[in-house]
Parts: sequence; C-alpha cells; structure tokens
Amino acid sequence: MLAPCPHLPPPRPGLDWRTLNAFGAGDRGERFYGACLEYGQALWQRRHAARAILCLDRAMGTDLKGDEPVLSAWPMPYAAMAWLMSHTPRDVFIGNPRVHFQHYAGRMNDPRREQRRWRAWASWAIARKVMPGLPGDPRHVVDEPSLDEISARLKRHGIPGEAGLWHEALSGVRQPAGKVASPA
Repeated sequence: MLAPCPHLPPPRPGLDWRTLNAFGAGDRGERFYGACLEYGQALWQRRHAARAILCLDRAMGTDLKGDEPVLSAWPMPYAAMAWLMSHTPRDVFIGNPRVHFQHYAGRMNDPRREQRRWRAWASWAIARKVMPGLPGDPRHVVDEPSLDEISARLKRHGIPGEAGLWHEALSGVRQPAGKVASPA
C-alpha cells in the first residue's frame, strides 16, 4: 500500500468500481464528487496511480456551484493531482497524464463543456510541470494554451476561487528526484 495523499479523504474499507457505478448517469453532484475523491484515494493506496488520476478527473467533471460543504474540506483536486503525479513510484503505472489531458481537453463535449475543458487543460499544465519528460501526442493537433489563458478561462468557467487553487497547486510543484523541469 502507498502512503495516503494528504489532499484526499481517507477511504472507507472495501471501495471498488461499484462505489461510483451506484450513482447512475444522472447523479453527478456533491455526493459523487466526494465519492470520486474517496475512491481515488483507495485506488492510489492500492498502487493504481493511473486509475486514481482518472477518478480525480471524474471528480472535476461533477456539477458543483462552489458553495457545497464538501468543497470546504476537499477543494477541487488540483493539489491532489500534482501530489499523485509527483509521488508515483517508478514501479507503479501512471501512463502519460500529459497525453490523457491533452486528448480530453481537445475532445471535450457537453455537459458544461467549457468548464470541464479548462479543468483538463489545467491538469495538463500540472502534468507538464510535474513530469516534464513526458511527450505530448504529436498526432493530436491542438492549440496548447498558455498558463495565462488557462487561468483566465478557469476564472470565467470554474467555480469561485478555482483559478487560485490551480495556481497554488502549480506553484507548489516540486520536481521528484531525478526529474529536471522544462520551461512552461
């Protein structure tokens, strides 16, 4: 088991795929958000880093307004995303988060397309900073946004304070041992 991520809630014992499946297609609000974070932590601790990141991705897709009580305890998981990427042991599969978020942002559809798209670009920027050696997908041609554009779009389409949370996560990124930062 991996040490828990300090930016995610402790999981209840026995969480599995049924945890999220129980919500069905229509219930994607506060409770689903909390369940995604909790299940993400469980997956992380079981050494499923790539699947944990996908869970956080699902959490960012929830329909939240910004005043939900769960956000006071567990804000949008940008810090958790950065922490998981920077703490994944070399022998644990994480895939290529940069390509994942590049594809996700470039192919986003409704509901709340713009909100979810800019959250994906924000996560992409975190992946680029934490894991600078990961290549993008040259076959998936998209205009990669600047950090300023991501920030402006999060301010416009995100929940109140979301751009600040992303900036904090991005500025708090430290390179894991053996990784060298590349220019943004």
